[in-house]
Amino acid sequence: MNDYNFPFLNKKQHFASGLYLVATPIGNLQDLTFRAVNVLREADIVVCEDTRVTGKLLSACDIDAKLFFYNDHSDEAKRRTIIDMLKDGKTVALVSDAGTPLISDPGYKLVRDCVAENIHVTTIPGASAPLAALQLSALPSDRFVFLGFAPSKQQARTHFFEPWNGQAMTLICFETGPRLGASLQAIDETLGARDVAVVREITKLYEDVQRGTAADLMAYYAEHGVPKGEIVLVIGPATESAPDAQDVDALIAQALEAHRVKDAATLVAGQTGLSKKEIYARALALSKAGKT
Repeated sequence: MNDYNFPFLNKKQHFASGLYLVATPIGNLQDLTFRAVNVLREADIVVCEDTRVTGKLLSACDIDAKLFFYNDHSDEAKRRTIIDMLKDGKTVALVSDAGTPLISDPGYKLVRDCVAENIHVTTIPGASAPLAALQLSALPSDRFVFLGFAPSKQQARTHFFEPWNGQAMTLICFETGPRLGASLQAIDETLGARDVAVVREITKLYEDVQRGTAADLMAYYAEHGVPKGEIVLVIGPATESAPDAQDVDALIAQALEAHRVKDAATLVAGQTGLSKKEIYARALALSKAGKT
């Protein structure tokens, strides 16, 4: 493992008893940190969500460690077993399949219980897909929210995005290739013409970032096909100053002179950055009022 001339890597380190939250690579194995290697090498036990995945990582690093399966669906007895090992003075490393534990990965319940029992908990920072995607998105990074995985059902997906309509912060969520189109459509309809980045295969050979509005990206993937690999969606913030309601109504009225309600709503949503769903409801009401 040590092909570099860093003398401190050759010094045997002692790690105090406790729970070590160890970030692992999200693609490129070289993103495993020096500290992570040392902790995994010296830990009495490595707790992981998939022994096969973690076994391959440890083998690549020439680390022989005892593995213990655990995830957030594991029962209380398994969590108790880990806590008992920690109380017995053991050094325990917790890893997920990729990235930083607890960030849409197992660990929260275990950390909560360790803290409640005054067990030492610390972190070995490293790779994190949401933060890496935020860096690559070229979208504002001063205020952001990580939302986890977008729901698979249409109605739940709409409710997932709706609370963030008008919020001036960047949103980050995970998605899969087959469901990407549906999420982009939900973003377009609920959040309006925001800037979006589709970031996939981060740190891997075919790392790719596509940027544009949700509508632009829907058109792009309709032409180029469903993307493969793991995807992070980064959604830019709403504009700081929302258009005045009277100005919006004026734009809608003007659009209705030449377009059907649905097309007028699409046009005004693009002009204002407001959600298509919100504009459509207002356009429908104005259209009906004009006919009475």
